[in-house]
Amino acid sequence: MSKNWKIRVEGKGEVSALHEAATSGDTIATFVCAHGAGGNMHDRGMQAVSKELRACGFDIVRFNFPYSEKKSGRPDPMPMLRATIEAVMSEVEHTGRLIIGGRSMGGRAASMLAADHIQCDGLLLLAYPLHPAGKPDQLRDAHLPGITMPVLCLNGTRDSLCRRDLMEQLLPRLGGNFEMHWLDGADHSFHVLKSSGRTDAEVMSEIGQTAAAWVRR
Repeated sequence: MSKNWKIRVEGKGEVSALHEAATSGDTIATFVCAHGAGGNMHDRGMQAVSKELRACGFDIVRFNFPYSEKKSGRPDPMPMLRATIEAVMSEVEHTGRLIIGGRSMGGRAASMLAADHIQCDGLLLLAYPLHPAGKPDQLRDAHLPGITMPVLCLNGTRDSLCRRDLMEQLLPRLGGNFEMHWLDGADHSFHVLKSSGRTDAEVMSEIGQTAAAWVRR
């Protein structure tokens, strides 16, 4: 089952959205998954993670932000990113758990909603951008300790936007609700080098299995 539709975002017109059912049989959760800054709802990374998570029991809702709907390369301001996620959430039909989050910038926007205690069951962060590339002194962490819902954060150990030592220093300030999972050898796009002895497909499988186990817990 899949559903394509348009969602109105106040002040910005309509954006496209797609709701695809889990392919594994029983649905364990519905995941409203926001895309990263340089992508859109149909980019390769979004399609890859969507396919994997659907195989692990997730219904997936993908959508465009207003700027990507207009094929602009400049992301909307954070208040508009947040408002778009809220607009999508308000129109999602689901039973059971509702999870928000997404890749990089999209996950960051969802995490800010989570810190403001929006009503959902969990936050799934894929390649959280802890800092801009090459600027580890500009941490995007101030709101994270305020999140009280269950969180799963998956980052690669080679992620240029999330230095592992800086994230590890942050974790003691976060609650027991925040679970960090490192993907060995993966970069910000979840790509691994041939020399790692792993494949991108194996990384995707690890993401799916880890996320499904987290929801079941």
